[in-house]
Amino acid sequence: MYAVIKTGGKQYRVAAGEKIKVEQIAADVGQEIVFDQVLAVGNGSEIKVGTPLVSGATVTVTVLAHGRHDKVSIFKMRRRKHYQKRQGHRQNFTELQIASIAA
Repeated sequence: MYAVIKTGGKQYRVAAGEKIKVEQIAADVGQEIVFDQVLAVGNGSEIKVGTPLVSGATVTVTVLAHGRHDKVSIFKMRRRKHYQKRQGHRQNFTELQIASIAA
């Protein structure tokens, strides 16, 4: 069984037992969170697609850790203008363990 959930402005396809990294969520490590923004639920060849959400469907997750992704380097340059700019960015994330999917 799998589900498509929406969090942090993105959509993730999840199944029970998986680990995923999502945009940072304000929650403590070890805390259980219930996502009710479920866009689709599938079980084998059968699929339920919401308009826009599947009513009554929830996904329960456990917060494993918080961290930061690898650095992304940004380099801007204008040729022949003696302009170069270097910048870096590390995005925060929350690692989740999918506990169960209820449809």
